[in-house]
Amino acid sequence: MPKVRRITAWLLRHPDALHHHDRVGLAEIRAACPHLNALADHVKAFAEILTNRHGHRLNAWITAVTADDQPDLHSFIAGLRRDHDAVINGLTLPHSSGVVEGHVNRIKMIKRQMYGRANLDLLRKRILLA
Repeated sequence: MPKVRRITAWLLRHPDALHHHDRVGLAEIRAACPHLNALADHVKAFAEILTNRHGHRLNAWITAVTADDQPDLHSFIAGLRRDHDAVINGLTLPHSSGVVEGHVNRIKMIKRQMYGRANLDLLRKRILLA
């Protein structure tokens, strides 16, 4: 019996990226546990929504998961509902805030490196010159 981490890795990896023995193991686990099989189908459907930018299918997916009683996904669905408009926009629009997030991450890294060593003027210079 494979460990939970291995099964999770199988479920979250693209089926084409799995080795043959991993595909066999996943098929055996899915056949043995109908609840896990349904969970795997929901994960695969969400991955298709995410990778193909089909935000219009999100509400139907949430309804299907809720109707199928998947307690493992309830907190995930609660988070999606909390930021529903942002999630829909992220799954449909071609725009991304990745560049801005990258700059914020870089600034935070510089700030952590300089913690306790210098004042705000030096931090400002490093951020502007880096």
